[in-house]
Amino acid sequence: MACSNKDLCRKEPTCPDKTSPSAKIEPSCFQSFLTKPKCAYVSNPYLETMKEDVLYHFDLGTKTHDLPAMFGDVKFICVGGSSSRMKIFSQYMNELLGLGRATDDIPNICAQTDRYSMYKVGPVLAVSHGMGIPSISIMLHELFKLLYHAKCTDVVAFRIGTSGGIGLKPGTVVISKVSVDPCFHPHFEQNVMGKITAYCTELNAHLSQELLICSKENNQFDTIIGTTLCTSDFYEGQARLDGAFCNYTHEDKMKYLQRAYDAGIRNIEMESSVFAAMCKRSGLPGAVVCVTLLDRLQGDQIDNSHEVLAEYQERPQKLVGCYIKKVFCKI
Repeated sequence: MACSNKDLCRKEPTCPDKTSPSAKIEPSCFQSFLTKPKCAYVSNPYLETMKEDVLYHFDLGTKTHDLPAMFGDVKFICVGGSSSRMKIFSQYMNELLGLGRATDDIPNICAQTDRYSMYKVGPVLAVSHGMGIPSISIMLHELFKLLYHAKCTDVVAFRIGTSGGIGLKPGTVVISKVSVDPCFHPHFEQNVMGKITAYCTELNAHLSQELLICSKENNQFDTIIGTTLCTSDFYEGQARLDGAFCNYTHEDKMKYLQRAYDAGIRNIEMESSVFAAMCKRSGLPGAVVCVTLLDRLQGDQIDNSHEVLAEYQERPQKLVGCYIKKVFCKI
């Protein structure tokens, strides 16, 4: 079969047109606490037929654990790649919400498994998701089932992490407006039994605005709302020149990144698309908040000191923590 140079990237948009009568803007999550509680998060009729649901990668189950008693009061889900970072975040929230001290040793609920870590502080559940789309997808399936079995209502979800910036100074926090694929299309493609379905990857607009307001109120670091590029690879998939393999030129890289910038893309990471898609499918208001560690237009390698990077990584935690504290005081 002859090779083809045809662009295989899909061209059709999958997100609803904001100008169409059928397009819906998701309600403000501040307002959601004043409306009728919602308890869904899953769409699988087979769950009702199961005698037991084992959340294998969490080492939790509907028969072995009283999930409503353990998690029924959860209102905020925060996920991030690093296990240690999520523990630090839970300790930070422990003090910020006045529930304890930042030095308290909060136990890892999933200590019996080495796949993910989970920490609970009052209404906040912090869960690690590893690196890349497959890892976070597995975790979110079990997390959404956990919310369903625990009968949680009106939950808000956040992904906090790090990213590479495009045209931004390092340390800038990007609140994702939408996640796009490497062809800059706003969808996540799921292959199920050979059939590909494209799911919309827009994030909750009201939640993004409320986070931006929190950032302006604190005025501690630069924060913007922008488009996020989600890739399946850290090196070639992000047009880096420092991987084990590279069959493109520096000029090719710069043209691609400039095209991304011109398309409104301001950062690159590896989990936002499936997070956005699964939040929309579950009905959860979701936000992706990532700090940029470098400007990819200036280079590929991170050369800041450990101390500087550690401070950068605290910024998404502070921003999401500010929002949670606001809502926590209203509950």
